[in-house]
Amino acid sequence: MPVWKVCGGNALEGSAVVQGAKNAVLPILAASIVGGGVSCLDNCPKLLDVDASLEILHYLGCSVMQNRGKILIDSGGMSRNHIPHALMMKMRSSVMFMGAILARCGEVRLSAPGGCELGSRPIDLHLKALHELGAEIEESGGEVCCRASKLKGTHINLDFPSVGATENVMLAACAAEGTTVLTNAAREPEIVDLQNFLNAKGAKIHGAGTAEIHITGFSPRSVTEHAVLPDRIAAATYLCAAASAGGDVRLERVVPAHLNTVTDVLRSMGCEVAEGEREVRLRRSGRLNAARPVVTKPYPGFPTDAQALLMSACLKAGGTSVFVENIFENRFRHVSELRRLGADIRVEGRVAMVSGVAKLTGAPVSACDLRGGAALVIAGLAAENVTEVIDTGHVERGYERFAQTLSALGADVQRCEATSDTE
Repeated sequence: MPVWKVCGGNALEGSAVVQGAKNAVLPILAASIVGGGVSCLDNCPKLLDVDASLEILHYLGCSVMQNRGKILIDSGGMSRNHIPHALMMKMRSSVMFMGAILARCGEVRLSAPGGCELGSRPIDLHLKALHELGAEIEESGGEVCCRASKLKGTHINLDFPSVGATENVMLAACAAEGTTVLTNAAREPEIVDLQNFLNAKGAKIHGAGTAEIHITGFSPRSVTEHAVLPDRIAAATYLCAAASAGGDVRLERVVPAHLNTVTDVLRSMGCEVAEGEREVRLRRSGRLNAARPVVTKPYPGFPTDAQALLMSACLKAGGTSVFVENIFENRFRHVSELRRLGADIRVEGRVAMVSGVAKLTGAPVSACDLRGGAALVIAGLAAENVTEVIDTGHVERGYERFAQTLSALGADVQRCEATSDTE
């Protein structure tokens, strides 16, 4: 079990290259089986969630090779249409395979997925949408089975712009006759990246990035090449780390427009933020101001994944910062751990009020989820003495070379294995 040992007090200086996007590569890995053929992916981060996806692909009968950011998948030998419970429980995004396997095989069987326990995240929207495409849905003993001898294009309106449901519809609709029109679709950049990959495979999809997506057919190609877009949440993490610790950090290989809601708040707090075509630079000296109210919303609103990260940057800011969490009811589980460092945070329902303190002091804390774990490391950068973040693997689900990247920027961060004392 990893422990992130952080000795605070160092300002961050230098540059870092941002990894490929976790939330883009996972649905793309699932999409690699749609229509068969070979998929050659570049800029793929080495993450536990990626490893879990590759395990699923291998179990399904695909040939998989991974080397230094490149993944080669040959799905021609796919021989199974079900995913066992043990593999499904490794990550929430495994639900993406539902639409992909249904499109490829006409039937899929899997159990409810695992992942971070951030609250109720039912797959009802996914199942309702697949049913509207013509799939028969059976649920029994915690297992879901979807069957369709023929999927038919239709109009689907999502009750909520769910990223996962949007992706599952896009995947399944590749095998549908006629046109599928999806409204109230999620608009995240990762949806656009999935569209680009599927179109490279021979799909005919347009509208991703807007609330209305059209899927009109699929003519499979034997080989598909695609580079995964940069990870906007990883970029936000290092920006918030620089804001927390102070210093001057430049992030390379980013899409600045994908970070606007985060960088706008950091500017309002007193950080200097400059943007280039593919880079963002943040400088912070002196005490930060409190953040303006942060309200999480579906893209292009403030991302729920960045809420805990920015909260950690506000712990020593002058005044009171207010956070309203509208996506997941359990997104404040990191708050009790931040309080162990001396943070002054009050929570009322979905609202957290952070009053800046003069000093944070390192302490043993526990990561409860992926972004909460990263947020604890960020807080440790601004704390006196040593902060030990005890983890069960959450952080490495989403960050590649996390300690090495921060260390290269001047932070004193080490990844250690838990001993009996830390456990």
